[in-house]
Amino acid sequence: MRVIDHLIAGYAGGGGGRTGDVFDPNTGQIQATVQLGDQALLDQAVAAALKAQPGWAATNPQRRARVMFNFKALVEQNMDELAHLLSSEHGKVIADSKGDIQRGLEVIEFCCGIPHVLKGEYTQGAGPGIDVYSMRQPLGIGAGITPFNFPGMIPLWMSGVAIATGNAFILKPSERDPSVPVRLGELFLEAGLPEGILQVVHGDKEMVDAILDHPAISAVSFVGSSDIAHYVYRRGVAAGKRVQAMGGAKNHGIVMPDADLDQVVADLSGAAFGSAGERCMALPVVVPVGEKTAIALREKLIPAIAALRVGISTDSEAHYGPVVNAAHKQRVENWIQTGIDEGAELVVDGRGFELQGHEQGFFIGPSLFDHVTPDMQAYKEEIFGPVLQIVRAADFEEAVRLPSDHQYGNGVAIFTRNGHAAREFAARVNVGMVGINVPIPVPVAYHTFGGWKRSAFGDTNQHGMEGVKFWTKVKTITQRWPDGGVGDGANAFVIPTMG
Repeated sequence: MRVIDHLIAGYAGGGGGRTGDVFDPNTGQIQATVQLGDQALLDQAVAAALKAQPGWAATNPQRRARVMFNFKALVEQNMDELAHLLSSEHGKVIADSKGDIQRGLEVIEFCCGIPHVLKGEYTQGAGPGIDVYSMRQPLGIGAGITPFNFPGMIPLWMSGVAIATGNAFILKPSERDPSVPVRLGELFLEAGLPEGILQVVHGDKEMVDAILDHPAISAVSFVGSSDIAHYVYRRGVAAGKRVQAMGGAKNHGIVMPDADLDQVVADLSGAAFGSAGERCMALPVVVPVGEKTAIALREKLIPAIAALRVGISTDSEAHYGPVVNAAHKQRVENWIQTGIDEGAELVVDGRGFELQGHEQGFFIGPSLFDHVTPDMQAYKEEIFGPVLQIVRAADFEEAVRLPSDHQYGNGVAIFTRNGHAAREFAARVNVGMVGINVPIPVPVAYHTFGGWKRSAFGDTNQHGMEGVKFWTKVKTITQRWPDGGVGDGANAFVIPTMG
């Protein structure tokens, strides 16, 4: 059976410690085992990073950018291999896997311009003969702890910016689908990245805690569930680290009476059910404004959901594939039962779905609830599966209040033809990322990604200039080159603000 090992400079391989099972979600069978590391293995990775990072930080930014250019080309050349590998462990269809990797590559494209974004500020003549300038310098060693649902994109979001700004980076990907992160690390080495600058360590909570506690790691980026994000944030900050920890979500789609319902239904089919709903930017809650809108939307949703094709990852006609493992399938089905028990109307039931020839696969059919209310636990919590909930709003004010009052504040969308309503909604809603007729408002790579409330812990977001700020520290220099000779009293130092 295939063994997935760590990628550490100077590591001989073989593991010898604990292992975890990696499943094929399409069949339900174990396809590989992954080595699970410990503190000693992390120490080995940190030692290699400490040795390599000073030289990498001293490498001029344009040379670091060239590695990014080379890496981008290699990923594009190997896209089919990476997508099939990703799909085989995660379960998302090939088109979604390619999109996963492509969105990560867009951050790498941003990193190709790192010489420009690392430029500091400069003030000439801040005082008599005094100039002031700033520089951005790397933190040293950073670490990323990434989730199972985007094993290509999120590691690239973190590692790309961290490495381009001169840091060494240790990646701890999800042990559920670890192969793509390792392969990306190999391609970085092929692109010219020095050994020790990007390393991949596998593990579970033991490795996470080791990363959070290690004194040589200066910053940690995390994406996962909110409870664990809060834990990571508190423990990392207590250890003196800079931490950004992105958590869960319950994104709402507001449907105004003037919206194009055919377009809304088409958008919801992808946003709610694509990738089996295993996305923090999925759209699992739709909020029609007014009863007339709700009735019309429901009538259009039912046949659209019936037309969705659930299939294996390599089925080019499938809209989505299986969820990642049996435990997650059971969790989603438990939430469906909770919704029923709480009094919501289950309009379409996706439980009990079986795919002929793949009866042991982790498949769930699409589900639709109506008459969901804000007091229900099934509404309050993230389901993270192919389940869409209709929460009816009487008017615009209630539609603004629903996502604003929710514990999560990752993303929200409004569907309307009314520019004033859209502008008012975007300004007032208490959510970090807003789409206007855009169902999944993930910003482009040169902007920044991050939610509010329990969707994010920490003050700095992912990628874009926010990412550059997170992975660097600012040093400010005040310099003076006197005109006169030494001891000339006319050139005595004067603090610029007192000049």
